[in-house]
Order: sequence, then structure tokens, then C-alpha cells
Amino acid sequence: MRVIVVRNDRLGDFMLAWPAVQMLARNLPGVDVCLLARDYTLPMARLCPGVSDVFCDPGLGGELANARALARLLRPERFEAALALFSRFDTALGLALARIPRRVAPATKAAQIFYTQRLRQRRSRSLRPEWLYNVELAEFFLAALGVDSPVRPASPYLSFPAEAVRRTRAGLAARLSFDPERPLVLLHPGHGGSSPTLPPSGFARIGQELADAGAELVLSQGPGDEAAVAAVAGALGGVPHHVYVSTEGLDAYARTVAAADLFVAGSTGPLHVAGALDVPTAAFYPSRRSASAVRWQTLNSEDRRLAFMPPAGAAEDDFAAIDLGDASARIRSLLERVVRRRERAPTDPRT
Repeated sequence: MRVIVVRNDRLGDFMLAWPAVQMLARNLPGVDVCLLARDYTLPMARLCPGVSDVFCDPGLGGELANARALARLLRPERFEAALALFSRFDTALGLALARIPRRVAPATKAAQIFYTQRLRQRRSRSLRPEWLYNVELAEFFLAALGVDSPVRPASPYLSFPAEAVRRTRAGLAARLSFDPERPLVLLHPGHGGSSPTLPPSGFARIGQELADAGAELVLSQGPGDEAAVAAVAGALGGVPHHVYVSTEGLDAYARTVAAADLFVAGSTGPLHVAGALDVPTAAFYPSRRSASAVRWQTLNSEDRRLAFMPPAGAAEDDFAAIDLGDASARIRSLLERVVRRRERAPTDPRT
């Protein structure tokens, strides 16, 4: 049996699909679980444990054209079931035209008419994390296949061999000239989605606090992040820091993130890569319901994540209203806990 899971949108959304994908792989032994993703997330898709094959959304302009291209891509694969974690018209029509007999998706938008089974979730209310909505939809899908009481996977959802992480950390330290024995903090000031993020002065305030705690600061820069990174570097002034420019693809970027002791960012795709790796995170979200810390909770363990939003009464994207003194102290405390835990466990690859 072959099934395909669809999450063909942004990186952050895609990473939050991993618990659902891995639950299918774990509870459907002997079944080929495949993924349909966007072109730029394919390197991450190939890293997802339990995935048998990866397909690239054609990404053609025009919903009808893309639906037809998707059908031509998938029909020869003879999938018996499809799970669309996000309902989109071209995807829904493409899966139907590909003649996949069982097609499951959330009951939302006009596209739902093309699915054979739908689950009403009301995600727009943002009452639960996105990853949990995905897991609940996967459980609905498994029930339709006759799997009762499926086992949910647990964090981390992505990992690399300890020795490989050590080599990555040592290589990054040599390249950027920092001490690999000191705590390594990645600050990611860019954002590729619709959510605003902390201003450069805010990242600099947190960076100063962490540098005072003995951390090595590395600014994480991906495509389009140049201006944001330059602004934070300027705001840091004389605070020692380094810049890591990601040019080798998302898979290489993920290996770099795995070597960090802490990842600080706004609500963006790289934050969710860190969460899948169970790297400790400190994240800044707008207080808008659709973009809140509840809806876009990271995948790492509860004691390894912090989330901050503007307080009640402030504008939804007024990050200046956040008590950065308190936030910096809490982030520093998280880093110190991580370092103490690492010292008690010398096998940790980040030593």
C-alpha cells in the first residue's frame, strides 16, 4: 500500500507536519508513506524519518494548470490514499484527477468537495497548536484505514548522529573563529512568513544578555535576511558576534542548527526546524490569534521552549511592549539550564 501526505506550503507549516507524517509511518508498518512538498522544502522532506519517497509540487501558475500537472505526476504512482494536511483547491482537484480512491483533508474551504472524507477542525479559532491539528487529522486518517489507538511519536522529530553534530559544530567554530566549548546561540532575525518579528534593538538586547552569560553569538542569515542581519549586527555594536550565511541548502542549515545550544527567533520556518531537532528555543510572536504562540507552538519539549507576545492592551505587533528585561533574563536562565544539563551528560554532541 502507498499513501501520500500533502503539506506543500511554507517551511514552518511543513515542519509542523512531521509528527503527523511520522505517526503514519509508525502505525502503518509495511506501507510506503510519501510526501508532497514545495521545491524549496524538498531537502528537509528527504530528511523526515519514515518517509519512503518525496514528490515536488509542480508549482505552476494557475490552479487548474497546477491541478492537472499534479495529477500527471501522481497518477502513475497508484496511491491508494492521500492525506492533505492543508486544503488548497489545486491540490484537492489534483488528487481527485490522479484517481486516488481515498482522499482525506480538513473540512474547510470550497476545496473540501474534492475529498472523500473530511474532518471539521475549525483551525481558524487557533485553540490548539498547528502540529496537534495535523496529528488529529492523521488519527482520523488512520481510523479510516482501520487503525485504532495509534501511537503518537515524541520529540525529537529530527536528529543527526552525535559525532556528525560534533563535527558540524567544530567546523562552524573553525570557520567563524569562535570557541566551540562555549555555549552556542543562534539569533535568527529574519522572517519569511507573514508574522512580524522582534526589532533589531530587541535581538541586540537579548544578544548582549547572552554574551554576558558567556555565550558565542552567531547571527543566522538565509536568503533575503541580509538587511535584518546587518541591522542586528549594527545594533549589537561592540558585542562580539559572528554571522553564519546559509548557502548550502536547508539540509545543511538543519545540521548547523542541531549544533546550537539555543535558537532565538521570531515565528518563522527556521524556528520550527530548531523545534523539530529539540534544540531549545526562545520565540517572539505577534498577539494576533491566527499567528499566536499557541497556534504556532514549536515541536521541542515543553521545558526547552519559551514564547513571548505583546501583552494584553498592546497592539498585536507591538514588540516594544514586551518586557525585554524579563524576557532576556528568562532566556538566559534557559541557556544556563541547558549548559548545566550538558555538563551532567558529557555524551551530548554539543560538548
